[in-house]
Amino acid sequence: MMSASGAGLKIQKSAMKTIPLKKLVSFLDSKLELSEFPGDESSNGLQIEGNPTVTRIGVAVDACNYVFQEAATKKMEFLIVHHGLIWGGIRSVTGVMKHRIKTLLDSDISLYGCHLPLDRHPEYGNNSLLLKALSLRKMGEFGEYHGKRIGYWGRYSKGLSLKEFSGLADRALHTKAITVDFGKKVMNVGVVSGGGWSAIHDAEKFDIDTLLVGEPSHSAYTLAEEMKVNLVFAGHYATETLGVRAVGSMLASQFGLWTEFIDHPTGL
Repeated sequence: MMSASGAGLKIQKSAMKTIPLKKLVSFLDSKLELSEFPGDESSNGLQIEGNPTVTRIGVAVDACNYVFQEAATKKMEFLIVHHGLIWGGIRSVTGVMKHRIKTLLDSDISLYGCHLPLDRHPEYGNNSLLLKALSLRKMGEFGEYHGKRIGYWGRYSKGLSLKEFSGLADRALHTKAITVDFGKKVMNVGVVSGGGWSAIHDAEKFDIDTLLVGEPSHSAYTLAEEMKVNLVFAGHYATETLGVRAVGSMLASQFGLWTEFIDHPTGL
């Protein structure tokens, strides 16, 4: 076994195992608890059906042609992404959408999307894994979105300066966080990956002094200013690589499947 470059996954080079597509999809649907999010705007689960058997799996953050071309080059039969192709249905298959779907169909690659379930999942989710990466002790759920809390909040036993905390985030996520300092020591931290700034509305309920999310938002500033909550924007992409990597590692361990993370950072 050897590590995939920059992926934190294991690639099995010999005696590769194979699994039926239907069995893999059924396993993932159950394991990732897709039924918990019937209102997600993403069409979670199998979005494009490809080869009926799977030996080589790619995991990535975004469903885009760069990722699809890489998967085709590496002869992957199955792709797991956080941001899938289908959001609220398909109105037409033209232009970019046509090109993306054609790339998958021509290479017989299945596409599996997992959005909010992969933010919230207590073991393989972005937010639970963010707490671990930041050495925070998990205290509970945090950040209500579409009627469910998809993030978590954690606590340090000793307060950090915001500079110390943002440095820890930069090292853990290979990012360059943007911070807004409202003078609080960092001890109780709410974490919601991606565009989770609206979680600030939960900050007062849990005595949160620092909120870490992915994307910057103008709308968050005045709320944070009045609540005296520090803001840390660590990057939408950077905060959402952890979940798909963890799922890839789990599949490699559980089924002996060849898995690799396809990295296509946006810097955003």
